[in-house]
Amino acid sequence: MSPDLKNRILHVDGDSFFASCEIALNDKLQGQPVWVGGGRRGDGIVIAANRVAKKFGVKTGMACFEAKQACPRGVLCRPHYDEYRRISAEMFQVLEQYSPMLVPISIDEGFLDFTTMDSVVWRHTTPEKYVQEICERISREVKIPVSAGLASSSRLAKLATDAAKPGFLEIKPGEEKEFLKDRSVRELSGIGKNRQRSLAALGALTFGHVAGLPSTLLKQKFGIWGQQLWLFANGMWHEPLLLEVKDRTTISSNTTLPYDEPDYEAALTFALSEAARLVGQLRREQMQARELSLTIRFSDFSEAGGSHRFREPQFLNSVMNARVEEIFRATMNGQFRPVRQIRIAFWNLERLDTQPTLWGRTDAERWGALDEAASKLDKDFSRPDKPALMTGAQLALRQLDDVHKNPKAKCPFSPQREIVKKLWGTDADPLAHKGDWEKRLAKVSKQIQFNH
Repeated sequence: MSPDLKNRILHVDGDSFFASCEIALNDKLQGQPVWVGGGRRGDGIVIAANRVAKKFGVKTGMACFEAKQACPRGVLCRPHYDEYRRISAEMFQVLEQYSPMLVPISIDEGFLDFTTMDSVVWRHTTPEKYVQEICERISREVKIPVSAGLASSSRLAKLATDAAKPGFLEIKPGEEKEFLKDRSVRELSGIGKNRQRSLAALGALTFGHVAGLPSTLLKQKFGIWGQQLWLFANGMWHEPLLLEVKDRTTISSNTTLPYDEPDYEAALTFALSEAARLVGQLRREQMQARELSLTIRFSDFSEAGGSHRFREPQFLNSVMNARVEEIFRATMNGQFRPVRQIRIAFWNLERLDTQPTLWGRTDAERWGALDEAASKLDKDFSRPDKPALMTGAQLALRQLDDVHKNPKAKCPFSPQREIVKKLWGTDADPLAHKGDWEKRLAKVSKQIQFNH
């Protein structure tokens, strides 16, 4: 990259994403205050609220009954996570047509590299018009409002988006320090409370304060991070956008039961069903776990649990479930309170290298082949109300109570590697289809010239 070429990174963020998805799914909600409720029955706490609702004081984290008191005419929507996943995928499919580098970081936001746009596209338009076209297209085709920020680094672009909402803001080269000087250091992603307190002790409450401190002092206090913060505050941090697809290090499930469960055997059946689901996810991602933990939260919100470390990484249902049951029974010995929530976590993950060969030489190879076949069968023949394949624990759970016949979809926060793989079909080389992208970009460029 030429030293004279300035990094231009765009951050795009879905506005009040879950609430916006509910409005996209139901046109009658347009213009109304809307919030999405979490919890076991979808009426626990507010997990998203649109801008109309926020004007009445409704905010994330407050109880839904408090939201109703603040905004009596507001609409409470229970979450539809499968639909949120679908809408997210559609949004990213639009975004990937506008840049050779797209880095999704959550279900509703991502970064695009626009560093070379001056020579490719912006000869015929402006950054503002180009981004406006992206936002309008997502609003038109996906029916989701988005905000965006353009700057010299991903961190600064995200701050620009936050300042722009709702809308778009560009921080032009040379204007970084001026934009930052009065902004609180709390706004920067990655600054925890301890670092905030340490900076406050130095008199640094804003980026302007940080910029005025000696860089050597920040390096002495915070190491490399302190130097980076000083460069950032002075408008000299111009990091390129990188897509680093990393394996996850942990996988977990945190589920509140539909009602407080006094029957511990029923609770164990649920725990085993969740463990089987997580093990299946591990094997689909070709991972295995060295450690697991089980935590039980009771109806009075007290907790108990335990953990286990295997001598060798494991990936078999039989092994994992045996340990989950062992920890469960040891934990519940002498307990009398109903079970409210069950948390299972597998961590210290390692790669499981298998080839899908049914007659493989190792258990790992044979399980890999069975998983691939089972996944295909489940995809081809399952219905929402009737899965094609279930473990014994999952079948028993459905027979215990009607509530479990249609289990609630899990919250759709996927690791970056999964999002990337869904977009491009591979996580090996994110630029494998760069030639296809360049053709699409040329087409988009011509459309913009025609429109403007």
